[in-house]
Amino acid sequence: MEDAEQARSLLAVTNLREFFHDSMQAALRQQKVAVDDHTEHYVVNVLTMFARSEELYERTPEGVRIKPLAHMLAEASEARSAQQRDGALRRLGDVSLFIAGFFAQSFARKLIDVDYHIAMGGRAYATLADSARNTVRGQAFAVVFMELAQKFQRLVDVLNDVAEMSYTHTDKDILRQYEIWMKTGSPRAYNILRRLGVSPVAAMARSEQ
Repeated sequence: MEDAEQARSLLAVTNLREFFHDSMQAALRQQKVAVDDHTEHYVVNVLTMFARSEELYERTPEGVRIKPLAHMLAEASEARSAQQRDGALRRLGDVSLFIAGFFAQSFARKLIDVDYHIAMGGRAYATLADSARNTVRGQAFAVVFMELAQKFQRLVDVLNDVAEMSYTHTDKDILRQYEIWMKTGSPRAYNILRRLGVSPVAAMARSEQ
């Protein structure tokens, strides 16, 4: 029943890019995050692209799956050209942003957590920004990649809002949101905890005594 309702919800969205654009703007206002229009456009494109599973998942010897971030980083370091390296880093950053933004709750059952994706994605975008500055054509992208690197955590919060606009947090979420706040300092997780009646700073102070 839940899958059928989700399918009907997806079918009701006639223009996925427009949906993500409007949702992104609402979430940016909600989280009080300001980004350049080009950066916002880039993130909307990432969301629209990865909404199609064939763009997110890859065929590997182990089957169709999302390639581990460490493998993407290895591909970037072993690339035979700057173009191949930048392509691998860009996918690493894009996948990290999308997964951390849309699947943060599911990390509670896995060994690799959201802070790993934030660190890997932020570094990938920062490296891309440094590389793009070396060419006249790439300087515009350098600004976008640097903002993505510097505001990666905040953009993850924004995408968490986009993913959960129809979701109401309950007491069951307290432990996971506290874990996210402890690991990443997420203002969004902090605010959710406060709405659920938890004071993260006070709780941490008690644990240190």
